Order: sequence, then C-alpha cells, then structure tokens
Amino acid sequence: MRAIDIYRTAESTDLILTDQPLPTPTSHQVLIKVAAAGVNRPDLLQRQGLYPPPPGASSVLGLEVAGTIAALGSEVHNFKVGDSVCSLLTGGGYAEYCLASACCCLPIPKGFNPNEAAALPETFFTVWSNVFDSAKLKPGECLLLHGGSSGIGTAAIQLAKAFGAQVIVTAGSDDKCSYCRELGADLAINYRQQDFVEAALQYRHGQGVDVILDMIGGDYLSRNIKCLSVDGRLQQIAIQHGGKSEINLTAVLMKRLSITGSTLRPRSDDFKANIARQLYDKIWPLLEAGRIKPIIDSIFPLAKAAQAHERMENGQHIGKIILEV
Repeated sequence: MRAIDIYRTAESTDLILTDQPLPTPTSHQVLIKVAAAGVNRPDLLQRQGLYPPPPGASSVLGLEVAGTIAALGSEVHNFKVGDSVCSLLTGGGYAEYCLASACCCLPIPKGFNPNEAAALPETFFTVWSNVFDSAKLKPGECLLLHGGSSGIGTAAIQLAKAFGAQVIVTAGSDDKCSYCRELGADLAINYRQQDFVEAALQYRHGQGVDVILDMIGGDYLSRNIKCLSVDGRLQQIAIQHGGKSEINLTAVLMKRLSITGSTLRPRSDDFKANIARQLYDKIWPLLEAGRIKPIIDSIFPLAKAAQAHERMENGQHIGKIILEV
C-alpha cells in the first residue's frame, strides 16, 4: 500500500510517498480502506521529532480518517466489511489502509462525503472531551477559545453555540475574526491588535469567562487566569508558546479556579469509546440536520502531504486541511 513516511537528513525533514505492507487487524481492530485523512498539528510535531507515537502505534502520521471497512478483527461484531466509517487513530492515517480500534469508529454521518467525515474525529473528540466532558460547559456560560479559526476552534464555536453558551474567540487577522463571527462567535478578538484580556473582560462587564480552551500555553497562562471568572475552568490542550510560565496562585485560590491539561492520543480505548458514544448520541444528529458542520480549508492529494503541512505551518488556513487518498 502507499503510505507517507518521514525522511530525515541532517539538513531537513521531508515527507515522502513509500510502499509499505498492508497491516493486519488484531481482535478488536478494523482495517480501513482510507478515502481521506485529516491533517493536525500533532502530525507536524511528530514530523519534527517532537511528538513520538505511543507504544504500539503506527509510525505513519495521521490521527483521523474516513473510508470503508476492509477487514474485521475476530472480536468486532458491531461493524461489517463495506461499512462507511470515520475513526480516531493513534497513527497510520496517511496511507491507503490503516488500523483503527473498532470502539473509536463512527458511521459517516448521513449526507457527508469522505473529505467532510475525515475532518470530524480528532477535532470533535478533542472539543467534546475537554469543553463538555471535562470542563462541563453549561448553557448560559461563556467559553473563550484561542485559535478560533483553527479546526478545533471552528468546531468548538459551533458546538458551544448549539448548546446555548456564549463564545469569545481570539484569532490572528480581521478576516479570521470575521469568519468566526459568521460561525456564531459573539466576540472575535484580533490578538495582534487588541489585548484579549482587556477585550474579554470589557465584553463580560468585568466578570470573566467560565471556560477557556487554550492551545497556546506559555505566556498565555497568566493572562488566561486574569480572564477567568470565579469557579472558572482552564482546559490546556497544547503549548505552542512553550510549557513554562509563571502562575499567580493567589488568583487560583481566590477565584477557585481549575486548571486541567490533556492530550487525546495516549488515552485508553475505554476513554475514547465513551466519548465516541456521546458524540454519536449528541453531535451526530446535529451534523445530519445541518446545524453544525466541519469547516474545510483545503484538500491535497496524499502524495502532496508535505504541501499540506506547509499550509498549516504558514498559519493562513481556516478550518481543517484534508488529504485525499
């Protein structure tokens, strides 16, 4: 099968198309004939040698796919060969075939094509598990999203609004802010032109926000703490500005704040299966009704995975980048 591999030299790290053996599913896995794969920032980090796959995972990049089931493990009884699915992976998606835990597979929503379906798993699993399952965002509360125009951000805007929350986002251009408002954001802050702390507190009449979903880290930590309301919850899912920062513990104590960090990839199949069930029950009907949708920025053929990474690295994209297999 064709698959993208990482080729490293002293001068560069490249993505190249290779021929690799067809993987064989274990008892609780399925083999998926991949039609499309999502590109995510952890893929870029893995290419750079900064995010190794967990033990037992494929070394091939790719954390989400859509396609059809080509083979079943002996203990898989809830799918059959030929079923159309999208799935969260621990790796292997940049290929013609990949393995997935059956419990992490979901049927492709009615009316969705494979490119749209491939944009769902990593993003929606991440948003649901952090914003709703962990931080327990409630109707009437306010969510602050950093990176509002990213794949995570565009999904979180729609989900939070669908469940009755107020949404504030930060983004790096006026065009991105405008797009976020079109998706439903109540306030979009161009962080290159405004102090997001001042703008968010002014919008909230000084009371702060209830939940923050942050992928920036570093110097954003102290600013996030200033933004949070009493009993506020910070969900940290990435650290683009680094993993070190000073923290004002007095504010954490006085405002009874909760600060939680998480990465999805190494979580257990049981954890992911629980999120998959919640998505199927609560989110799939919204997708099939057209109330929410994945936002796709661009589509590249599998052989041009390197160009897809360049597109993500230049920071101009809005929504998801997809590889068509």
